Amino acid sequence: MNDLFGRARAAYDLLVARRSALFDLVLAVITTGVEIGQLFDGGTPVVVIPAAVIPAAVIPAAVIPVGVIPVVVTVLTGSALLLRRRAPLTVLVTACAGAAVLVPLGYSPGGAPVVVALASLADLRDRRVSVAALVPTALFLLLASISSLPVPVGAWALGSYLQTRRRYTRALEDRAATLERERAQLDQLAAQRERTAIARELHDIVAHSVTVMLIGVRGARDVLPTDPGVAAETLERVEVNAEQSLAELRRILGLLRTPDNGAQWRPQPSLGQLPELVSGYRTAGMPVQLEFTGEARPLAGGLELSAYRIVEEALTNVLKHTDPTRVTVTLHYGRTRLDVTVEDDGGGGGPAPSGAGHGILGMRERAAVTGGSLDARRTADGFVVTARLPVEDAGDAA
Repeated sequence: MNDLFGRARAAYDLLVARRSALFDLVLAVITTGVEIGQLFDGGTPVVVIPAAVIPAAVIPAAVIPVGVIPVVVTVLTGSALLLRRRAPLTVLVTACAGAAVLVPLGYSPGGAPVVVALASLADLRDRRVSVAALVPTALFLLLASISSLPVPVGAWALGSYLQTRRRYTRALEDRAATLERERAQLDQLAAQRERTAIARELHDIVAHSVTVMLIGVRGARDVLPTDPGVAAETLERVEVNAEQSLAELRRILGLLRTPDNGAQWRPQPSLGQLPELVSGYRTAGMPVQLEFTGEARPLAGGLELSAYRIVEEALTNVLKHTDPTRVTVTLHYGRTRLDVTVEDDGGGGGPAPSGAGHGILGMRERAAVTGGSLDARRTADGFVVTARLPVEDAGDAA
């Protein structure tokens, strides 16, 4: 049973693969049959051909039934239609030649092969070529009394319509394929942006938490022999910070593994949590101060998150790369923008703005997301990071 099904499937696939050739074969057979029926519509008389035309040595009887000549010519002309896709102009010339042979001998061809060949030419070749062939073909059929003028014109119009329809369908298919490729590219870009955002969040969490924990552990180790109480408090803060970081990492990884498992993000940090952030760095031993200028007011959530992460990353870089005696975080609320500045006097030991690290690059990306800009440069005493973030509501007073 399976073998029979397999053979049937193979036969069907072969039929589909060769349906064009089968269609041309059926078309040629039908056209030939219609033409032969037209020729013999009035009966089958017998014609005696003189020996001067056909020598007796060739055909001794010299008597040929009328059906032989038109059948042979019509079959040859109809067989030429099998090549209509490869050489439609040659097939049209052959069909006209076949009709031209039969007319002087007294036969009345119906012109079916000529009409089919003309329609095929209009369907498969350039419009200029088919129009150039239409004029002499129509005149030939008209002068030979084979058909009236509307017949070849209608055949050409049908072939031209089929060509236009096929080109339109192909254009739709190409457009659909182009849209599919563009959608796949947009999906890839969206996935890349999502991966970049996740990587940025992970970098902020890991870099900040690990740096604070590392500094805290080092400080606890230094004071452990002389002041175990302070060391214990420091290690306790390190433990709390590690637990918070692990909890957030678990949430992120949970969302990455199963996006629909109901895992929830913790509320995104905002500028209202900056004092807590600065206090954590101060506890870790960094002499950092937080200052606000202008009229503080609530801003868009994305802008506050970007500003918070920029301050966090800048302080992490200071903690990792310098040993300052003063670090100042300044937020200036202007009428049209928020200026965030983190400046230290650590001797310029911070990373170069053109360095290969991801910290400054991530800060610039966060500023760019809000439509702002970020400048990171060394100063005579240390390093300064300045972010200029546009405020959406420009009507607020500074």
